[in-house]
Amino acid sequence: MRNSLIPDFYGSPSTPLAVVLGTNEIASAVTVHLTSAGYPVILSHDPFPPVIRRAMAFHDALFGERPVVEDVAGERAETAWEIASVLAKPHHVAVTPLHLTDLIALRPPEILIDARMQKHRVTPDYRRVVNLTIGLGPNFAVDVNCDIAIETRPAKNGSIVRRGRTDEADGVARSLGGVGKERFVYSSHEGHWHTPFEIGMGTTKGAVLGHLDGHPVVAPIDGVLRGLARDSSLVPAGVKLLEIDARGAAATWTGIDDRGRAIAEATLQAIDLHAPHIDGGHRAAGACVM
Repeated sequence: MRNSLIPDFYGSPSTPLAVVLGTNEIASAVTVHLTSAGYPVILSHDPFPPVIRRAMAFHDALFGERPVVEDVAGERAETAWEIASVLAKPHHVAVTPLHLTDLIALRPPEILIDARMQKHRVTPDYRRVVNLTIGLGPNFAVDVNCDIAIETRPAKNGSIVRRGRTDEADGVARSLGGVGKERFVYSSHEGHWHTPFEIGMGTTKGAVLGHLDGHPVVAPIDGVLRGLARDSSLVPAGVKLLEIDARGAAATWTGIDDRGRAIAEATLQAIDLHAPHIDGGHRAAGACVM
């Protein structure tokens, strides 16, 4: 596929095509590992929730930037030709605003990984569309809306679920340097977000970091901006606007963190467990259950 572009994109590629739903840091960590393992990967953007850890993700490719995560580059693509052209480049992944149904119309993938990290929304069942579906995080049940799932809660992060359900979201933020939920700022209402700051910049408690519909949003603690919603974004109520890393010299805001790496490695293991199903024929490609 990487050399013959469109013919292989529509034909029978020697390597299964993977679609990852989501452009957040977890989706991106999984994508890096898949790419390193030789899989061509398309990331499909989902607007909810907004991506804040953008320096650890391929999200900003949607806006014409060329983000790089651990030597893998993301590039925006919207047509079959653009997608195939991006995937033909070594260590590149296609990042698209196209929805899964649009991608299926172009060519059904062999592997689908739902990395949108939807904590409370109903998760669709796409098992009839592709050979292998993997769910990351809450709201997945094996043989109900996925073939296999990966836990993302701190106590079980990276555990492979082959029977039953993944744990529900409990609303407890994992600790980072001994700091939990208080390192985040959430949107108090829906509105337009504006900020002059960039990820990686230092800040102090009480500093104004941006405005939501003209209302100032201040830093809750001292530290470095690890996550920040993109300037000029329209954000819904109750989502994360920013994250501050208070670990001082140990603060990180780029690359893949330990959590993302564990989830990505587990995803590759899950694919290996189901390798015969991937290499076999497609499931009946009727309409997916939405």
